[in-house]
Amino acid sequence: MVSGPRVADNLETAARLVADAVAQGAQLVVLPEYFPVIGAADADRVRARETFGAGPIQAWLEETARRHGIWLFAGTIPLAASTPDKMRNASLVFDPSGQCVARYDKVHLFGFRKGDEAYDEASFIEAGDQPVAVDTPFGKVALSICYDLRFPELYRALAPVDLILVPAAFTETTGRAHWEILLRARAIENQCYLLAVGQGGRHESGRETHGNSMIIDPWGEIVDRKAKGPGVVIADLDHHRIAEIRESLPALAHRKL
Repeated sequence: MVSGPRVADNLETAARLVADAVAQGAQLVVLPEYFPVIGAADADRVRARETFGAGPIQAWLEETARRHGIWLFAGTIPLAASTPDKMRNASLVFDPSGQCVARYDKVHLFGFRKGDEAYDEASFIEAGDQPVAVDTPFGKVALSICYDLRFPELYRALAPVDLILVPAAFTETTGRAHWEILLRARAIENQCYLLAVGQGGRHESGRETHGNSMIIDPWGEIVDRKAKGPGVVIADLDHHRIAEIRESLPALAHRKL
């Protein structure tokens, strides 16, 4: 997606893309970070925050999962924090009945400064403190968000898993340098599939996100990719492939720490 400042417009785009994925056979669907809103200022996201368990974005997610009969992983949405000037950047998981069965709040908050480009998520986001994995019919799924990708210990705390999710809004600057390298490393070292779903393009606010959404197999091979713009990446999760790689190179079993 290339989300903008109007929640209703973003939900309409997301609905079309989810339907497209389902038409191609998807049973587990993941949306990008900040899929409901990316405005000109961080305060736009804070103003769009909802109370956990109530609100139009969560109602849309519940209805969408139930209507399509899918597992729907809501990239991230802004949820209420302990103070009125901050939000929780939260990834919610809805099962095919529309029930929210898991929540992960982004633990690692992005900070970056280079020339005129600067980001400080800690100024408007309240960090989470718990790693989260979800048991699904497709296997164990590890949740993470964007900047978490740079912290391999988060995934090691959840290993072994069958699938790592990385919804993101990576900047073009850092994404061009590090995105694919880090994604492939996380898949290889955890010997699992990895699905990275990025905001990708020039947003109405002028911000540029890297995109380059991809699905990576446990050997680090990219099986589908979408560089920029709205669209879908899709692949089968092959448990035989996971078992074969872990048997031939039992790195997870060789861990000492």
